Amino acid sequence: MSDRTRPAWPRRLATAVLAVACLATAAACAPGPNSSSKNAAKNSASPVSTDPATAGKVTLTEWDQNTDTGTDASTVALNKAFMKKYPNVTVKRVSRSFSDLKTTLKLALSSDSPPDVVQANQGYPDMGAFVKAQLLQPVDRYAKAYGWNTAFPSQLLDLNKFSTDGKTWKTGSLYGVSQTGEIVGVYYNRTKLKSLGLAVPTTLAQFETALAKAKASGLLPISYGDSDKSPGIHLFGVVQAATAGKNEVRGLVFNEGGAKWTDSGTVKAGQTLRDWATKGYLSSGFNGQSGDQAAAAFAQGKSLFLVDGTWQAATLAPKMGKNVGFTALSPSAGGSPLTQGGEGLAWAVTSKSRHPDVAAAYLNFLVDQHGMQVSADNGNLPALPPAGYRPAAGSVQADVLAEWKAVSEKDGLLPYLDYTTPTFYDTLTAAIQELTAGQLTPQKFGETLQSDYSSFQQST
Repeated sequence: MSDRTRPAWPRRLATAVLAVACLATAAACAPGPNSSSKNAAKNSASPVSTDPATAGKVTLTEWDQNTDTGTDASTVALNKAFMKKYPNVTVKRVSRSFSDLKTTLKLALSSDSPPDVVQANQGYPDMGAFVKAQLLQPVDRYAKAYGWNTAFPSQLLDLNKFSTDGKTWKTGSLYGVSQTGEIVGVYYNRTKLKSLGLAVPTTLAQFETALAKAKASGLLPISYGDSDKSPGIHLFGVVQAATAGKNEVRGLVFNEGGAKWTDSGTVKAGQTLRDWATKGYLSSGFNGQSGDQAAAAFAQGKSLFLVDGTWQAATLAPKMGKNVGFTALSPSAGGSPLTQGGEGLAWAVTSKSRHPDVAAAYLNFLVDQHGMQVSADNGNLPALPPAGYRPAAGSVQADVLAEWKAVSEKDGLLPYLDYTTPTFYDTLTAAIQELTAGQLTPQKFGETLQSDYSSFQQST
């Protein structure tokens, strides 16, 4: 998940009127399945042109969820640079929050005038559904032309792959490339941590000790807002990584090894989260506050911790300077950190784009070494950090890079939980809100997730 608050991968202002109108006239909004498939087949059979300057006058419409400070700044800069390099191309940008993008993107893709380029969340709920509906086109030929297959590690490319029927993830055709890397971890206020006589927590047990001490001192332990739903996935995922372990979490999301959402590791994570809510470790009224409000409160020094993704670093750094740090947690002392992460939402080319070669050239402009450097310069974590990328010592960006390396190089990257089934994002986020509000027991929480999971498995 980009900001999945990128999400990730972010998030605001939806076109609710358009959504209602299209839902009311679904037949009119939905394209015939053959039109998209024929257009995609025609595009795939055409030779690749890597020079947008030869395309004539083009308006390229892109939809993204880069509303965070750093990702927004880099997108603005790269769009401007692309248009300067290719004056014949006008990039029209539509930027929405992660939750709003999830709500409106499929309607936009199904319309008579869809965008050319979109950011699509990996996994079954979004990318898989779009592939199944033939709304995205494979970009394998562009990957070959631009060298994405060799530039990106296979683990990252696989997250953006699907079988052409949308039923099997991490295999088949490539449907996009990602610009940013990301992990979820714990932001901490250095001054407040020191005043409590605490070291930077590196395990879940140390983190819980710090939560209790902060609460006893009268300081809010964790700034948390879950009205936009995705923050709950991140908070729960950080705990579940430690209580269930990487094999169980990967087994659940990737349907491997027979793991169940009612297994003890997941239920224990649910109990831990429920306990935190009961003990007052989370912001008061958290289900009515947004993730952005929680981040703002943390930046203002109103709490000791914020559990969020690395996409928040560019927002927090200007407000807190070197007073903000970042860490990823390990299940036990001396162990390697485990946490959700991988890469930002995939930049994809839509099936009905009239300018697929220009769209692909735009994707390459975002993810080549120059694009990665611009992303880094704006405080983001690039998916492919440039060789000379060295954040200032003592900065939160330096912490982020160090933790990214520690997690990724020691096999500690776990998938975002909402990838699991086409409906799992809605099921999981609602269940977490009910769990933390005391409306679901940890056992019922696990059973709710398992029911969604089992239904999907039976349908495939």
